[in-house]
Amino acid sequence: MKQCRRARKAHIDKANALSVTKQCEVLQISRSSHYYRKVPQSNLNLNLMRLIDEEFLNRPWKGVPRMTNWLQQDMGYAINKKRVERLYRVMGLSASAPGPATSKKGKGKKHKIFPYLLRNLNITASNQVWAMDITYIPVQGGYLYLCAVIDLYSRFVVGWSLSNTMTSEWCRDTVETAIGKYGKPEIFNTDQGSQFTADLFTEFITKQGIALSMDGKGRALDNIFIERLWRSVKYENVYLYAYQDGRACYDGLKQYFQYYNMERRHQSLAYEVPAQVYNRTKKEAA
Repeated sequence: MKQCRRARKAHIDKANALSVTKQCEVLQISRSSHYYRKVPQSNLNLNLMRLIDEEFLNRPWKGVPRMTNWLQQDMGYAINKKRVERLYRVMGLSASAPGPATSKKGKGKKHKIFPYLLRNLNITASNQVWAMDITYIPVQGGYLYLCAVIDLYSRFVVGWSLSNTMTSEWCRDTVETAIGKYGKPEIFNTDQGSQFTADLFTEFITKQGIALSMDGKGRALDNIFIERLWRSVKYENVYLYAYQDGRACYDGLKQYFQYYNMERRHQSLAYEVPAQVYNRTKKEAA
């Protein structure tokens, strides 16, 4: 008997020997839709988060005090610093100069920091270096987190996913799907967020024979290409369409990433599209 998507999602079991990614494939549902559940917030908080998101995207050096002052003096909100601090935590923002860190640094035995491997590295082909990051996405009545994996040479987005929580499992499953489609990179770069330093994530990457690299603390320029991706995603899609719910957001982003990979010409790529550069210069996995 054919079941609806909601019924098929009910069969997913995180304790199962199969990963969530494989279970979603068997059940023929989107992994992104499995992870999405709306996160409620007050209308005031949602409005503030939307303003903070755009302001921080343009001025990532703004910490909580400066952002609070901007919201009070320039935007007319009678709010206190504690509210802004709380929203920064919810959104995964940190103004450690010169830019944002997507999530808190992991602590304890089950978290490990890896050295930064991209300094002075000459990136000459696709599948040489992939990078991953997470950003906040507003939707009507709530918000989501978007993670993406980008090939640094070609700017080709090899994987992405939506979720209402930032977990290592979610990040691992997104990378696993990307590897299944496009092979393995030689180096995989992230920030030092707890999702990426957790054993569950780091062991998955290293067991693939991939060298794991992590940005230096407070060094937004280490991951500059994916930060540029977030600007494009938000200004060319998310802010324009103000999605009503998670399903609409997923469908809209799916169309956007198809456009970004297959049609959007980049000045830095001599006005070629990412897919052309990626396919022409791809290093095959060993």
